[in-house]
Amino acid sequence: MDLSGHHFGPRRFLKPHTERLAAKRYENFDVAPLSPVLGAEVRGIDLRELDEQTFAELQDAFCAFKVLFFRDQGLTSEQHVTFAERWGELEDHPFLPAKEGDSRVIRFAKDDETVGVENQWHSDVSWREVPSLGSVLRAVEVPPVGGDTLFADMNAAYEGLPDDLKQRIDGAVAVHDFTQSFGAMMDAETRAERQKEYPPAHHPVVRTHPVTGAKILYVNRIFTSHIVGMDVAESDVLIERLCREASVPEYQCRFHWEKNSVAFWDNRAVQHYAASDYWPARRIMERATIIGERPV
Repeated sequence: MDLSGHHFGPRRFLKPHTERLAAKRYENFDVAPLSPVLGAEVRGIDLRELDEQTFAELQDAFCAFKVLFFRDQGLTSEQHVTFAERWGELEDHPFLPAKEGDSRVIRFAKDDETVGVENQWHSDVSWREVPSLGSVLRAVEVPPVGGDTLFADMNAAYEGLPDDLKQRIDGAVAVHDFTQSFGAMMDAETRAERQKEYPPAHHPVVRTHPVTGAKILYVNRIFTSHIVGMDVAESDVLIERLCREASVPEYQCRFHWEKNSVAFWDNRAVQHYAASDYWPARRIMERATIIGERPV
């Protein structure tokens, strides 16, 4: 079995996928792909004024490109929430600081004293029994340089695995647990109490996207603790092997933030990594997260 992950040259299996994306056209806006495999900047649109036809086209683009980017939106927090709510019910995050006045909006305020620690590949709240459909992140204040966010297509990551490894993880179940990240900042008593509220979640290692039917590699370093029924050492090696796939540049796109930029990504299909290279500059972002469905 190949656990090395070595691969040289183009990943030819992506050709049909990239051709489909390159052919995408919409009546109510333009899309400018950020990479051949995922991510597109949507141009000629105002997120405050979306008619039903435009919204339907956005739904198609969202599932196709997996992460959409919008420039110069100038949304208020209320308008940010209104846009996110069109996609589903919003969550309250139990461990991250909310914006004053609305518990559904997380505020990431980083500076010389509060550093960015989101620089690990992950899918938001995979530790929930019912994880996120997607996240809408808005730039309030950006550093003069740095602070980009990277995204990785985890369908491409799955498709790129060798066949014997795909067979090995077929039907496997992984445990996702908040204690590996947020729990590390709690004392033992508090952690035990929060675990009663948010017990470890069991999700398939390979989930199926509920809209596209694509197979998605659904493990990440921050929240995935182990694979059920597997020896601890064997599980650790396998999880590390699978998590490395997010680091393949051919599966990625990278977004450079400007003030009033918005990114909307599919947590069912991608992982993301917030580059923490801007310290001690300030970076302030607000996020609304849409509740999804139980992975299958």
